Amino acid sequence: MPEYIGPDGQDLVSEVPLKAGEILSRWGLGETAVAVFVDGKPDDLSTIPESGSRVEPLVFSSPEGIEVLRHSASHLMAQAVQRLFPGTRLGIGPSIQDGFYYDMEIEGQVTEEDLARIEEEMHKISSEGVPVERLLLSRAEAERLFREKDAVYKLELISELPDEVISVYRQGDLVDLCRGPHVESTSRVKHFKLLSIAGAYWRGDEKNIMLTRIYGTAFDSAEALEKYINRLEEAKRRDHRKIGKDLDLFSIQNEGPGFPFFHPKGMVVINRLVDFWRAEHVRRGYSEIRTPLILDQDLWIRSGHWDHYRENMYFTEIDERPFAVKPMNCPGGILVYKNRIRSYREFPMRIAELGTVHRHERSGVLHGLMRVRSFTQDDAHLYVTPEQIKQEIIGIMDLTRFIYRDVFGFPYRVELSTRPEKAMGDPVMWEKAEKALQEALEEFGSEFRINPGDGAFYGPKIDFHLEDCIGRTWQCGTIQLDFQMPEKFDMTYIGPDGKEHRPVMIHRTVLGSLERFLGILIEHYAGAFPFWLAPVQVRVVPVKEDQVEYAAEVERKLMCLGYRVEKDLRDEKLGKKIRDAQMEKIPFMIVLGGREAENGTLSVRDRAEGDLGVMSFSDFEAILAGQPDPNTGSRRHTGSRDTCNS
Repeated sequence: MPEYIGPDGQDLVSEVPLKAGEILSRWGLGETAVAVFVDGKPDDLSTIPESGSRVEPLVFSSPEGIEVLRHSASHLMAQAVQRLFPGTRLGIGPSIQDGFYYDMEIEGQVTEEDLARIEEEMHKISSEGVPVERLLLSRAEAERLFREKDAVYKLELISELPDEVISVYRQGDLVDLCRGPHVESTSRVKHFKLLSIAGAYWRGDEKNIMLTRIYGTAFDSAEALEKYINRLEEAKRRDHRKIGKDLDLFSIQNEGPGFPFFHPKGMVVINRLVDFWRAEHVRRGYSEIRTPLILDQDLWIRSGHWDHYRENMYFTEIDERPFAVKPMNCPGGILVYKNRIRSYREFPMRIAELGTVHRHERSGVLHGLMRVRSFTQDDAHLYVTPEQIKQEIIGIMDLTRFIYRDVFGFPYRVELSTRPEKAMGDPVMWEKAEKALQEALEEFGSEFRINPGDGAFYGPKIDFHLEDCIGRTWQCGTIQLDFQMPEKFDMTYIGPDGKEHRPVMIHRTVLGSLERFLGILIEHYAGAFPFWLAPVQVRVVPVKEDQVEYAAEVERKLMCLGYRVEKDLRDEKLGKKIRDAQMEKIPFMIVLGGREAENGTLSVRDRAEGDLGVMSFSDFEAILAGQPDPNTGSRRHTGSRDTCNS
């Protein structure tokens, strides 16, 4: 007689095999389940577990549950599109972070205006409660089924599957190749929204046909869906591409797709970030290096990037020798380490590099500053003895917490990513590295979750996901413990015993990509940067021509104190000048009329608080000096000594 084990250890003995949904119902757990865990693996409620299996509910509120819901929503959308646009050929339709999409070859022109009609059809299919059934077919049966439907993309996928038993889902008139799991009925998918249409090459290859990709999202309640839609609207308002253009920070040109052009004001923000980064690293005992952009191909073969990362790299030839443009900074840093004999007395060595790297990204995934082909990483490589690993990792976590939480106010979460399927090196070394990272996290007192199989190919890692003001998360910082590179490059140091030993290498970033971090900051602040980062900190606005000379004097005095100031001498009405300064998110504005010029005073407006009234220059200077700045005391005169003293 079949016996099943429940989530709390309860037993269920049945006279006949039961479906997973029936088992959960016997325990009173069926109503909240969207699917099921059988011995820890997600599966359909219709599956029949083997005797002795542990059966647990998979609920909407879990990460796995929302993934099942969204994957099912992608099938629901595909069915609606096929009903409305007969002859549609389906590509792939996965769930993704915050939603789902489906790539389809649709006859005729499909536009954003069609989304409402497709959505309406989805609601109709949902209300019909169409059963969702899993079929396990032989390879020949699956090929025959999809050939009859002229499903050329599904046939291509089947041809690459190693399985002899093919998993297929039938949903009314929709038949789809899929591993599942899925909801048992379309009635379980109620709260969804279609978001946008884009083009997408089949399998991401520009040589293939361009398909139509429709994006959507789904939630387990109307309230959760509404909250997300509101967040999307806020995200549109904060889009760094629009704000970056409006504030003249950066641009992406047709001559360099994926390669950002930074304008003068954008460079101000970048340089202030770098100034802060450098000062903080000096305080924490780091030295800085710079390594070449292009290095011999043999180096990348030796490092393992040739085998594991070649498709993302750019190549060139110099003096009839093959070279590669660096996608990562670590091999160059290793060459600096190996430039001379090292001693244990130099350890821990903390070597930082603001290194520009190039990675080939498909055109379809490029997105402003968030996904580019050239970016600058705030890298560091630490060389330590095994005994120093834990303390150095704790030091990196302290630096990360300081920058994320204390400087920028970002909440963040931590993940420990373990050995991936395609990994270099001895599994025993991997286990040792993973244990070292976990012990450091525990000693630091940081809450974390395990992310199985998502480590780098050369070692496990700790990832930091910061959260912006509208609840979105961004993976920026990472710590990667590496026993592999020191072996591959025969890296050594002389220990206290006078013998050669192998160092441990720690890869680390905090900001991640400077470009991407700037994009995050633009959206987080909606362009209203904190005072210390603002491209222009003060704008001086003379009311009439008579006050231009006084405006120049005020500008000069503020610049000599190290502030970034500009005058507005346009032939525009005062109201427009004030509105423009507000739209450009400038922290402070000084309006100078006849009375201010006569009395040597300033009429000051604050970006957030509005009119602060009339005050003396020294009072305004005190306000500026009181603005939070992680580099307080580091301001330097921007004018010449003669100009400032004149």
